[in-house]
Amino acid sequence: MFHRLLAVACIFVASLSDSTGTADDWTRFRGPNGTGLSDSTTLPTKWSDAENVTWKVELPGPGSSSPVVSNDRIFVTCYSGYGVETGGDFSSLLRHLVCVDGKSGQILWDRTVPAPEREDRYQGYISEHGYASNSPTTDGQMVFAFHGKSGVHAYDMDGKELWSHMVGTESSNRQWGSAASLTLFNDQLIVNAAEEGRAIMALDKTTGKELWKSEAAAMELCYGTPSLVAREDGKTDLVIAVPGEVWGMNAETGKLAWFVETQLTGNVSPSPLVVDHSIFVFGGFRSSGSYRIRTGGKGDVTSSHVDWHSRSSSYVATPVHHEGHLFWLDDQGIAWCLDAKTGEQVYRERVPGLKSGGRPVYASPIMAGGRLYVVTRRDGTLVIPATTTFSIEAQNMIESDATDFNATPAVYKDQLLLRSNSRLYCVGRK
Repeated sequence: MFHRLLAVACIFVASLSDSTGTADDWTRFRGPNGTGLSDSTTLPTKWSDAENVTWKVELPGPGSSSPVVSNDRIFVTCYSGYGVETGGDFSSLLRHLVCVDGKSGQILWDRTVPAPEREDRYQGYISEHGYASNSPTTDGQMVFAFHGKSGVHAYDMDGKELWSHMVGTESSNRQWGSAASLTLFNDQLIVNAAEEGRAIMALDKTTGKELWKSEAAAMELCYGTPSLVAREDGKTDLVIAVPGEVWGMNAETGKLAWFVETQLTGNVSPSPLVVDHSIFVFGGFRSSGSYRIRTGGKGDVTSSHVDWHSRSSSYVATPVHHEGHLFWLDDQGIAWCLDAKTGEQVYRERVPGLKSGGRPVYASPIMAGGRLYVVTRRDGTLVIPATTTFSIEAQNMIESDATDFNATPAVYKDQLLLRSNSRLYCVGRK
């Protein structure tokens, strides 16, 4: 358990001010606090090579990370110089942070970081998501990229590197590579370095100085991005799900505030989903199920703060919440809807016509205008009404792109940003 395994080193955070972007920004993985929700009501529902593609740009390499947006600048990570064809030589592996002009689709700059001496081989799951799974984040003045074993790097908006911080070069027993994305809280940059160092830590976003670090062997196979939840007493908890437990940590110090024991065994990939004062957690093996947990309390709150435990779950994708229901499409191509209040299954429907084998979906859904947007790997993007009756409104293919689409989409000025292993697309109504 966390309280037996965790060693914490904390430094008080001097400043809690934070920069905010414009209403058109999508500054982190799955948007505001990782909810996957956009207030846009005019996203396109149909597109193709010949319809509603505002621009497209060739990327320097593949990746499964999502783009983020601030002030008409789009940031996305990629990797180059390594694959099956190299036979395991990491000498040419580079991780990229690319800045694209949102208006024109032109690449403004591309910054690279070499691989460390020790890296995971290109096999198993890493061949699906590659070496660029961690989405960047930005506060509108700086942009931050987490490159796994190649460290965390901060740049100004023109691409000048400001600092870098190494977080370890360990591997899990799966050797699947890094996955978690970055989270900003006031002046802190939160890093889930479970894969690299069995730790979660906070860095000063301006200097890269380590503010606190919490280490635990129990973090192995924790791949989700931490979420923030406001407590009723005015404090903020940092929430992360690990195999067997959910932890609520003081976001300012990293100290454990509460924990819940769960049946989420195995690798936990979905991120915690926060809705008001409730936390929904999914993941582990498919039979592990899902939970609704109320934030707050102290110490072990398993018996007092778990509202429900359902056998329904998501293995990779993080669900979205809409009007009292949870929606997602799992990696096997099955669409789910749960009642968020009770955990009861509303529907479970296999999506027809997915041709891309045993794992047709890797990305998480986002929602806008009462519709779910779900990217499949090779069968286009599904537009699904967020209702309690399953249907597909549209299935949009970009036929000219034969590479995988593994990334969760982002929203930019009533347009959808889609990322494949070769290109970044901006899709909008014309």
